[in-house]
Amino acid sequence: MTASRVLVLNSGSSSLKYQLLDMADGSRLAAGLVERIGEESSRLVHEPLTGQGAAGGRRERTGAIPDHRAALRAVSEEMAADGLGIDSPELVAVGHRVVHGGTKFTRPTVIDDAVLEEIRGLVPLAPLHNPANVTGIEVARALRPDLPQVAVFDTAFHSTMPEHVARYAIDAATAEKYSVRRYGFHGTSHAYVSRATAALLGKPVEDVNVIVLHLGNGASASAVRGGVCEETSMGLTPLEGLVMGTRSGDLDPAVVFHLARVGGLSVDEIDSLLNKKSGLLGMCGDNDMREVLRRAGEGDESARLAFASYIHRLKKYIGAYSAVLGRVDAVAFTAGVGENAAQVREAAVDGLAGLGLTLDPEANAVRSAQPRLISPQYARVAVAVVPTDEELEIATQAYALVTQ
Repeated sequence: MTASRVLVLNSGSSSLKYQLLDMADGSRLAAGLVERIGEESSRLVHEPLTGQGAAGGRRERTGAIPDHRAALRAVSEEMAADGLGIDSPELVAVGHRVVHGGTKFTRPTVIDDAVLEEIRGLVPLAPLHNPANVTGIEVARALRPDLPQVAVFDTAFHSTMPEHVARYAIDAATAEKYSVRRYGFHGTSHAYVSRATAALLGKPVEDVNVIVLHLGNGASASAVRGGVCEETSMGLTPLEGLVMGTRSGDLDPAVVFHLARVGGLSVDEIDSLLNKKSGLLGMCGDNDMREVLRRAGEGDESARLAFASYIHRLKKYIGAYSAVLGRVDAVAFTAGVGENAAQVREAAVDGLAGLGLTLDPEANAVRSAQPRLISPQYARVAVAVVPTDEELEIATQAYALVTQ
């Protein structure tokens, strides 16, 4: 039997998400999450899928899991109970989500000591994410030193942005010294959704221009021409761009100076304010779009204002990216809000008939896990809902690299 399984790991500071996929057919064999690592109340949720599950289906275990090494061993035990052990000869690679690849890593990369050291060197660009990603890599390498470990970078898909798009208009020497430029994030999602949208339209990806709107608690937009990213809304960090659950998105940089000089806030306090206490949460006290919509529907003015700001920013980016691409074949909504909030999609497209955008209200109201068009047949620009699949994208890239 040809080895065709890939284990995908997404390691956070106190969590470990995983999926096991069989790349022979793209099926999922298992998925799960370990959370609150390092606490007494650690929790592992494991779910064998696609006909597996000899040990009884979805399972949970609670109790102290002291570190990521123990977490991955616990995951290995759960998978082994279903005949899906990490030590299986059918496993061909481990694919790791790594948030920041800088300018060095623009494609999936097999991890050796030198690569791992370079990923560590990128920690200043992603201090909240890359350290945890490194930990996950170290643990997986120790558990399966014989197996290729592949890093798939959130920033890689956006590395095709032209230099005049990626550069900020600041002193060139300062930008070079401190690696200040636009990198973009959510790249695996934007890559997957742009290809899936072309497939939904029945066209080669090279022939399709698409605006991808990845709308979750974190949110980003991209302009993709023929499968190649030309522009994206996030920049040096995930703070730039759209209004998000807890992030402000675009704002005048002088706001930072004002808060420091007039408000007396420290750099760390401003960082926390803009990343964790802004966006929908900052404007109305809720970062869950479902609650914002409920409250707005009941007449809550702060929720109405937050929603209006969220939609206004979305429309600005749709309009801007229509100009960047010149010709738009589709606008694709994805991620938790994009896939599930019909009111967000309706409001974002409302009034954009001049750009060729319109919705079929009945199609937009349908809830489905399948990619689908929600625009009428006569629409000049297709509007689609395309569920993202970042784990499948990571597994696909890792598998292609180790089997080429």
